[in-house]
Amino acid sequence: MENYFNYFTEIEEQFRKCRAEAVLLSPLDWALIESWKEQGFPLEAVLLGIERSFEKFKAGKRGFRKVNSLAYCSQEVFRAVEESRAMAAQGGTPHAAKGETPAPFSAEEISRFLARCAAAVESARRQGQEEGKQVLAEELAEATATLQSLGGRAQAQPGGDLEETERSLTALEEKLNATLLRGTAVEVLARLRAEVDRGLIPYRRKMAAAEVDLLERRFLKNRLLEHYKIPRLSLFYL
Repeated sequence: MENYFNYFTEIEEQFRKCRAEAVLLSPLDWALIESWKEQGFPLEAVLLGIERSFEKFKAGKRGFRKVNSLAYCSQEVFRAVEESRAMAAQGGTPHAAKGETPAPFSAEEISRFLARCAAAVESARRQGQEEGKQVLAEELAEATATLQSLGGRAQAQPGGDLEETERSLTALEEKLNATLLRGTAVEVLARLRAEVDRGLIPYRRKMAAAEVDLLERRFLKNRLLEHYKIPRLSLFYL
């Protein structure tokens, strides 16, 4: 299985290399990468799609225009993924994936990260309690306890299974987002959805409707976490 952390960093590096100029990926770009990861897009196919996108862009001689978003690459990425899957279905061998690389952090660093996440969720719990949102507060208390348990396990078992820890954090984040969706005021959700919709305007012209829908849901989840000042629950953000 491809290393979770390599998936994000290698896509970022490929985009920067092909663009031949430093650029910061936007929150929507990161959400797009996450959507590719969630759909099981092979890393090598994504990298190939990005490379092809820039080759076509350069061949088009667009003058001073530049590629500023990963969304420009989405169509070629999808084609490369379809080719990879078709080749695998026919018994062919897709591009070889790179070997896994150990995550560049220690058990102590993981424990501290999980403690920070637990503290942030606990702060959101106290806020919910003060606002009289009892159900929200109770569910956030459960999330805090889970993070504390994961942190304790990381300290007790140095060199433990990071893949398993990441899967636990992913499941917890999905549960947490469902909790926040239920517990957030309608007017706040409407404002966040409006922000997401405005941010997706340039993406809608370049991506299929189903992919835009997936990206919209992922970006709304991220904005909800930001609203409650809760960090992303992934070791990638350590």
